[in-house]
Amino acid sequence: MYEEATKADAVGPPLELRVGPHRADVAALYVEPQGCYVGVPGVDPWDEARDARTYSGPHPVVAHPPCQRWGRFWHGSTRKPHQYKMGDDGGCFASALDAVQRFGGVLEHPADSNAWKVFGIERPPRSGGWKIAHVPRMSGKETMVMFTCCVYQGHYGHPSGKATWLLTAGLGLMELPALKWGKTEQRLPQWMIERYGYEKARRIGVVAMVGGKNKTAIRNATPPAFRDILLALARSCSVRPNVRAKGAPT
Repeated sequence: MYEEATKADAVGPPLELRVGPHRADVAALYVEPQGCYVGVPGVDPWDEARDARTYSGPHPVVAHPPCQRWGRFWHGSTRKPHQYKMGDDGGCFASALDAVQRFGGVLEHPADSNAWKVFGIERPPRSGGWKIAHVPRMSGKETMVMFTCCVYQGHYGHPSGKATWLLTAGLGLMELPALKWGKTEQRLPQWMIERYGYEKARRIGVVAMVGGKNKTAIRNATPPAFRDILLALARSCSVRPNVRAKGAPT
């Protein structure tokens, strides 16, 4: 179920405070009710209370479908393995992918998400750069030329590296922005290394050590600088038939 996948508070501010003072021109799907997209001018945020699976346009989207059932521990706690089925997210990822294909925009998921394999999307290289992905359309039998990449949110203000995969539709390869590619520098503070040793400190992670009980919220948060890049990318998109890179196979 969507509710089980997101574990988010379904109470958000009234619509006039969600969208901000200007008319919406982009929709932010599967976002937190008090998160960084709420109140941003021109952004129509869809939290759990609105159910982003029902979004029917017309604006391009920035989609953050829940990732719990797609990551390394999709099955649940290691102490209680296989509590869940892989991809059991109530149809959130499928709906997000369909919205990007229909209206243009960008979908964000953690690097190494199993959703890429399940939905037939080519894996992007960790080194960065946009890669052509021939993705089956959710609304038909043919494939659609999309583009995917790996980018680290640590370059944009996240306390950890946070490797992230993006998938976009509505722009040609030469129109896509150049992002800050490659891994971020090691962020472990010296006191952690001295206390635990490098290997253990690396396994613990700086977010777990700094965040305490709020570590999950900190880890999941989108830095404002990265949010703005995703919004700018979505606003540049318009889905057109046969959008493809110069020289790309049809």
